Amino acid sequence: MNQETVTATGEPTVGTAHFRTMFPTTAHGAHTARHAAERWLAAQQGRPEVTVEDDGTATASLLIAELTANAALHGRVRGRNARLALTLTPATLRIEVTDARGERLPAPTLAADADSDGESGRGLLLVASLADAWGCEPHHPGGKTVWAECARRAARTGR
Repeated sequence: MNQETVTATGEPTVGTAHFRTMFPTTAHGAHTARHAAERWLAAQQGRPEVTVEDDGTATASLLIAELTANAALHGRVRGRNARLALTLTPATLRIEVTDARGERLPAPTLAADADSDGESGRGLLLVASLADAWGCEPHHPGGKTVWAECARRAARTGR
């Protein structure tokens, strides 16, 4: 289920806009949730389609992809979905991914360990380097929410 706050096309976001969707904790579910979020962000920016025209859009897309993929890989509990939630304000974009595995808290791999030939383990280093802030908090009744925030371009540059 998607929940949206709608603004007129081309109108800048004034106030707060929300997006929420549930997704199965599979690679396909994470992929589908990411694309739905990218389309929503494009619409919030008054764009008819998803394009990576600026660093902010590319950063948001990478953060959403990494956090949803982590939920699918590390947060999977049979019969339970994960949730992707975006909160867009004039100053920030907050990305939250909630899954059912509260006992598996994220921990970034040390940079020296990430240089190995393994196929995974670098994602949270990417999140830590791209996000202005990120963290994890418990989600009642069992689970966790991993979040990342990034300042919007206008908030960073004053434009």
